[in-house]
Amino acid sequence: MISSAENSEDTRQRILKAAEERFRIYGYNKTTMAEIAKDCDMSAANLYRYFDNKLNIGAVFAQQCMAQGTDILREVVRRPGLTAAQRLEAYVLASLRYTCNTCSDQLKINELVTIIASERKDIVHHNMKTEQSLLAEILSEGNRTGEFDIPDVLKTAQSVHSATVKFRVPIFMSLYSPEQFEDMAIGVVQLLIRGLQKH
Repeated sequence: MISSAENSEDTRQRILKAAEERFRIYGYNKTTMAEIAKDCDMSAANLYRYFDNKLNIGAVFAQQCMAQGTDILREVVRRPGLTAAQRLEAYVLASLRYTCNTCSDQLKINELVTIIASERKDIVHHNMKTEQSLLAEILSEGNRTGEFDIPDVLKTAQSVHSATVKFRVPIFMSLYSPEQFEDMAIGVVQLLIRGLQKH
């Protein structure tokens, strides 16, 4: 027998899927709660039992996307057989490719990204802290193996994150070919690695 909690979660996921389709096709601003409810074969009143408003739906969708990206980055950080330098480059490229695959040809999703960055800064800051902690793992491992010489790992992780943030912002991706953008990312990472290495 399916519990009401399981039914509730299934319904929430159905709502999120319907909202995602609308956000991708029509954009966040042109999507209404009534349209999402209709796509889910439910009343708008019933929809509000699961989500307080459209921003709440957009925020949960954004959190799920960010969590998927974090899972990919965590796998890169903990992949065996790589030096810290190789791991750092793989991390930046994996982040770039995930953003590219998720957003570069989805202009309407970029609208949602902008709104979440403006209206739900807490989500963005939480994701940034998670990414910085993963970078700190790479840097700490580099210190441990003698590859890097970093006095303040956490502060340096913040700096590396800031130096590579361009490669996670969809608007910049439209200015270059994927090959050019990856070459730029590799150039920045190599510059960072030279500064991090033990001299």
